[in-house]
Amino acid sequence: MSLDNRIKNLARLVVEFGANVKPGEDVVLMTPVENPEFARMIVEACYEAGARHVSVDWSDDALKRMRYQYEDQETLNEVPDYEVARQEYRLANKRSNRIVVISEDPDALAGLDEKKIAESIRERSKVMKPFRKYTMNDIVSWSLISIPTVKWAMKVFPGMIAGEAVNKLWEAILDTSRVTDDWEETRTNWKNHLIVLAKHADFLNANNFDKVHYTSSNGTNLVVELPKGHMWKAAISDNEKGDAFVPNMPTEEVFTSPLKTGVNGRLVATKPLVYNGTVINKFEFRFEDGKVVDFKAEEGEDTLREMLESDEGARYLGEIALVPFDSPINESGILFFNTLFDENASCHFALGKAYPTTVEGGDLLEDSELHTIGLNDSLIHEDFMVGAADLDIIGYKDGKPVQIFKNGNFAY
Repeated sequence: MSLDNRIKNLARLVVEFGANVKPGEDVVLMTPVENPEFARMIVEACYEAGARHVSVDWSDDALKRMRYQYEDQETLNEVPDYEVARQEYRLANKRSNRIVVISEDPDALAGLDEKKIAESIRERSKVMKPFRKYTMNDIVSWSLISIPTVKWAMKVFPGMIAGEAVNKLWEAILDTSRVTDDWEETRTNWKNHLIVLAKHADFLNANNFDKVHYTSSNGTNLVVELPKGHMWKAAISDNEKGDAFVPNMPTEEVFTSPLKTGVNGRLVATKPLVYNGTVINKFEFRFEDGKVVDFKAEEGEDTLREMLESDEGARYLGEIALVPFDSPINESGILFFNTLFDENASCHFALGKAYPTTVEGGDLLEDSELHTIGLNDSLIHEDFMVGAADLDIIGYKDGKPVQIFKNGNFAY
């Protein structure tokens, strides 16, 4: 298959299937500077779909590292008025679609002052929190994809020369994203895949479980209660206009929100987590009444601690997601060091804010009302992976057990 054609189809896919850009709409593209040609493909696809205006926010790991290394804390914490005004214009006024290309070097901020970085992110997040509702509540369409960068590719495929590593990572991304060099075939792949995921969500919603129980030989033994009115969702969301979009590409999950205070037991992560440019690996948590009361990590424990101290809600779960162990990403045998991919290789949870759209009418509720019905609120939302080949999940409704997962995969 032609790599060039497949890359073009990925750009078209995120515009037409991901953000589902409509005539007259605005789009904000957030993308790394390392591959401007791919950014141009996305921008052109947006205009071909009828976009009114497309703006591009460029990111660069090296510049970000310099800021955290050299700027003082006060400067790092500052959010200029023009940044707030820009978000108000884009989201509140123009309801801009968001396309985000996540391609960070997993070690971009390694060795820097973790407390300094964490405080800066926390303070900026407080100022920008009012704008998170536009994506968390699906007011606007939004979609995430990834493309290779040199340092990321060489982290995934150490020992390779740069060009070979980048091409191999491109192939892995396109394969697991179901992208071929034929556009109609790519469209069909995604239509069929979305149908399968919707059927899993329908099964879970029909059973309306009160709680789920996770067990695995690695020590995971966790009970998660689910809030009344919860809804399991699959790949497709609807924005405020009723237009469907796909937030994550690739996606293999069905997900909902846990009851904030209803999580108890031990939970062992099965893949590394990259947070703030640092790898956290071989970590686990112990929960009591929803809260992380103990944790440990063999690598990146200080970073994990800073994440958990982001705010009060950072020690509670905001998402529970089911992904079969035999997903294409896991079967690739590749550890991506990229949450978008690694979370879709494995069942996962997220610490922090819950998606309001996972409870009936939640997108119309204020934070205080969401708290009342048992959803967590936080400045963060960080996924981490827990799936294993022998993971079992039992769902309970009025005390009656139903096998949801057996040996890492859906059991029905």
